[in-house]
Amino acid sequence: MENPVITLFGGNGFIGRALVRQLVAKGHHVRVASRAPHKAGSLVAESPPGTVLPVYASVTDRASVRAALQGAGAAINLVSILTEKGGATFQRMNAEAPERVAEEARAAGVKRFVQVSAIGAAPDSPSRYGRSKAEGERRVKAAFPEATILRPSVVFGPQDSFLRMFGLMAKVLPVLPVYFPGTRLQPVYVEDVAKAAALALTESGLGGRLFELGGPDRLTMAEIMAFVAQSVGRTPRLLTVPERVAQIQASVMEVLPGKLLTRDQLAMLSQDNIVSSGAETLETLGVVPRSVYDVAPEYLSQISALRMIRK
Repeated sequence: MENPVITLFGGNGFIGRALVRQLVAKGHHVRVASRAPHKAGSLVAESPPGTVLPVYASVTDRASVRAALQGAGAAINLVSILTEKGGATFQRMNAEAPERVAEEARAAGVKRFVQVSAIGAAPDSPSRYGRSKAEGERRVKAAFPEATILRPSVVFGPQDSFLRMFGLMAKVLPVLPVYFPGTRLQPVYVEDVAKAAALALTESGLGGRLFELGGPDRLTMAEIMAFVAQSVGRTPRLLTVPERVAQIQASVMEVLPGKLLTRDQLAMLSQDNIVSSGAETLETLGVVPRSVYDVAPEYLSQISALRMIRK
């Protein structure tokens, strides 16, 4: 790519930080656009001088998006929400914001644009989250037809909020509740997702395509819970929660601080979250995905319940 400046919206996040490191290693200059640019200080400190520039941008504010894109040759939108809070609704953050970023990227002359979506994004998804991600994809493609769409399954890594939360639960609870135990997921390593994103941002021939990103293992929810418990050195009993009971629990928990479980999340869990047959994948990009069995035990075994609670 002739212009090495790449803007990352949401570059402070879980996937974003891994992507920043990979792009810098390839010799690119990265603009980390977020509402909290001061949080990118560690990325700046560990990178060669001048290669990482944190800037303020909110994907809900068109002027700040426009400013963050000036002079960029490529851009990626990683901003998304899994639960709604206040004005941060699925429609606003997962559908309207990607469109706004894509429109401004087109207007700024950006050559390559990547939208990170999710496996399960579909207009007929049982969850509002899934429908909002599909709407975001549709709007991005209308604004920037050559955009590359990446749909990862559940993403894992040392700072994930998925496996580590289950690990904390296994540390402190004698019984682990399991919702939709037969639902299959295809956990994908954060570094592999970052590799795919880096390729989409820097290599030719990937525009206008959609890739579904999953790891080599397809596991049921029950299998994931058992694996995590074993990795943290615990053997709690797994208790399947009936759907009707789960709905009651979620209706209570979604109004409490933290929203540990919502009815929309249950709707997501009701369907498999795996790569579709015939989809373009990590392997299409030449990325060999790493197994959750090879990566996760090392960081799960280091979980301290007290440390996670303090965070």
